[in-house]
Amino acid sequence: MQDELRQIVGAEYVLTSHVDLSVYECDAETLDVAPPEIVVLPKSTAEVAAVVRLANKYNVPFCPRGAGTGLSGGATAIFGGILLVLTRMTRVLEIDPVDRIAIAEAGATNLSISQAAEPYGLYFAPDPSSQSASTVGGNLAENAGGPHCLKYGMTTNHVLGVTVVLPDGRLTTFGGRARDQVGLDLLGVFVGSEGTLGLATEAILKLVPRAQAVETMLAYFSSVEAGGQAVSDIVAAGVVPAAMEMIDQLTLNAVEDAHNMGLNRSAGALLIVELDGPRAGILVHRAIVETCLHDNGVLEVFWAKDQKERAKIWKARKSAFGALGRIAPHGYVLDGVIPRSKLAEAIRKIGEIGEKRKLIIANVYHAGDGNLHPCMLYHRDNPSEVESVLMAGREILELCVDLGGTLSGEHGIGVEKIGEMHRVFTEADMEAMGWVKHAFNPRNLCNPGKILPTPKACGESGGRAMLRHKLSTSC
Repeated sequence: MQDELRQIVGAEYVLTSHVDLSVYECDAETLDVAPPEIVVLPKSTAEVAAVVRLANKYNVPFCPRGAGTGLSGGATAIFGGILLVLTRMTRVLEIDPVDRIAIAEAGATNLSISQAAEPYGLYFAPDPSSQSASTVGGNLAENAGGPHCLKYGMTTNHVLGVTVVLPDGRLTTFGGRARDQVGLDLLGVFVGSEGTLGLATEAILKLVPRAQAVETMLAYFSSVEAGGQAVSDIVAAGVVPAAMEMIDQLTLNAVEDAHNMGLNRSAGALLIVELDGPRAGILVHRAIVETCLHDNGVLEVFWAKDQKERAKIWKARKSAFGALGRIAPHGYVLDGVIPRSKLAEAIRKIGEIGEKRKLIIANVYHAGDGNLHPCMLYHRDNPSEVESVLMAGREILELCVDLGGTLSGEHGIGVEKIGEMHRVFTEADMEAMGWVKHAFNPRNLCNPGKILPTPKACGESGGRAMLRHKLSTSC
């Protein structure tokens, strides 16, 4: 089989050595580790389809992967087999400023698309923190979001069409250049399916005009609860900012230690609010925002004077997770969602879970839409810490559901949250989703073991027994 793969993509793009495979043993969710048997890096849709057909010929499972920035284990080859890495497929094929669309290969990054569209005053709105590295294919698979999804929506709101290699190697397209399509919404089914229904190789993406004006603000509060209430008040007042992001004191100090930005170390929380749109409307919204901040005891407020100051403010948020590495070598990040009105309660109860499990939990929030990013800091070589992380993670997700929220806002289910799917969906719900998956992927070769729970134990189902399974009584 290896010789046949080399004939398809070239010998240098088939990796089999232990050292090479170790690079691809997980995505950014580093607790779940499972190296593939073979890594293949195709250059075109035709090569992807040929590899998939070969995998079917030999009944070998295969898993798609982009830049590996995902945070739920969605690109981890937990059944071994072939890892199809699409990072050579990086071309932005077309920018159409009239119809405001881009056509790009699956390995193109979010940032590269915005850069290609910049001369036309357009950009690609989805902006996960990893946007300089995260790829279109990964965004589609996980229905990625980012700070600005509060106003502009998730990836699904910005995808018009996709070229797909189906799990048996056939090619098809879902959607197209037009915004309205007749028939079943197979594009809607595909986006967010985490690579279980096929592999996206090209996408037609919606571009957004750059706003006439942008105002970015940094504010400090004595507590995360006070900042959370200000967020709720801003939205209740009728203002929908482009973004509202918050970090707690622990994270704030880690960022300051790493970058020496002059942040207020004594503040309990840092809040970023970004407004965009027509200049006249922003002036009205800015006044409302400031009223809501002062009503909740804001300590300090700074509005960026120019793009340089705006970039500095965003650096405080987008460098947060990297800075936490100064506290512990490993971090386990969740993305449960709650109603905005429950933010203060959720923050308090997550703190209680951390105390009970004797864990340091740093908190970063897409506060505007209730998307929590608690980051549990731990040492992966300490089994008791890992077990505490897994138990705390389960309790935090249960808390989100109990408060009226759900398991994932943007990272996906992957392998990480499979065990909690029953808390949101009934057996009938999951059976129905299983029918859809089976219709596309009847042999279960395409990214097996993701999203939907398997009925058997991990070893019995053919999956690799990972650390979470060894420390847990069930898969």
